[in-house]
Amino acid sequence: MPETLQVICIIEDDESVRRALRRLIRSVGLEVEAFATAEEFLESIEQTIPICLILDVNLPGLNGLELQRRLQAEGRNIPVVVITAYANEEMREQALKAGAIAFLPKPFEERIILQAVSRVVN
Repeated sequence: MPETLQVICIIEDDESVRRALRRLIRSVGLEVEAFATAEEFLESIEQTIPICLILDVNLPGLNGLELQRRLQAEGRNIPVVVITAYANEEMREQALKAGAIAFLPKPFEERIILQAVSRVVN
């Protein structure tokens, strides 16, 4: 049986944002896995123990808010930092009501996302 890893999981379809977030999270000494789609993430969930998700709302296929609801329905209460380039108040309320620890409109400052993640890992 493969060893499971405790990691921060980034689910972001924009490759440049995904790469930048991966680099940022690794720069503070945390393990990171990155996925382009919610479905990719779900395929890996048995090999990974996500301690936090950085989750884009607008993903192809299953969107970020749908993934958040699905994980909750399955009893997986993983802290979520929601990021989006298309923020609106309804989306923000929906994400926070579903348990997101932060809702960050893009572009966001690196220190802001690191502060959100540090609330989970520290």
